[in-house]
Amino acid sequence: MIRLTDEQIQEKYSVAHAIEDVKSILQDLRDDQIVQSVRTVLPAGGASSMLYMPCISKAAKTSIIKTVSIFPDNDALPTTQGNILLTDLTDGRHQATMDASYLTRLRTGAMTAIATDKLARHDASVLGVIGTGNMAFEQVLGVLEVRNVKKIVLFNRTLEKARRFKKRLSASSVQADIKVVDDVSMLADDSDIINCATQSMHPVFEGADLKPGTHVNGVGSFKSSMREMDVETIRRAGQIYVDDVDAVREEAGELIHAVKNAVISWDDIRGSLADIFDGGDLRIDDKEITLYKCVGAGYFDLAVASGVMKQFG
Repeated sequence: MIRLTDEQIQEKYSVAHAIEDVKSILQDLRDDQIVQSVRTVLPAGGASSMLYMPCISKAAKTSIIKTVSIFPDNDALPTTQGNILLTDLTDGRHQATMDASYLTRLRTGAMTAIATDKLARHDASVLGVIGTGNMAFEQVLGVLEVRNVKKIVLFNRTLEKARRFKKRLSASSVQADIKVVDDVSMLADDSDIINCATQSMHPVFEGADLKPGTHVNGVGSFKSSMREMDVETIRRAGQIYVDDVDAVREEAGELIHAVKNAVISWDDIRGSLADIFDGGDLRIDDKEITLYKCVGAGYFDLAVASGVMKQFG
């Protein structure tokens, strides 16, 4: 069994790889080749959580179990840390254990790329980023894979954190004008695409501020008690797609709250990534607001873990 670190994986495995591997696993899901249990989320004190996700691909004869720790109060260590154990189901051999912090961020960015490609306007050129923690960087990379972004607007409750994120983007290969704002309504008013990656219990922007034609990616909240988007955002969305329908019914706080308050019904969810990944554009017109909500599922982690093994032989 080999041991792979985040740094080793980053050298060989990119968001472009992850997008193709996520598409492949979505085909396995469509073909009824995925077996998984509902993600287990256990409280670990304060705002901290432990997540456990097992999954099998019958098509690939591969299994994973992923363990993730989420500790929002971390300063010296990343908020999200994880590990994946990959098993060959032809003989039960454990092939690899790999750090999962980077892969968790990367597969989520790849999923956002797929949703954005189908739902955002083709001429979308301004990306707004609400929440500039570790998860946000790969979200930006995912959008850049599918749209020609010329301007990136950053907002974080802690302004200095947004400034550090700007420096990180500037030091990378990102070619765009990058601006930090201290008023989230300015971001909403300017953005064609919004990536929202927070773990807030309360909405972090006003849906009324969204301009017509905006596409919103909500990827931060993953508990029924979390709500980083308000009901007005959900009410205004002409189309709502999710990463996994069963998972969001249990974990997407914004949608659960909207259904309980009769803003939408579960039948208003158009479908999941498995329904749209290989189809054409879904947008009706350039004024429609669209929404993609992600909470995560084990088969997405299986996709990138298997993809990493291809790169390492």
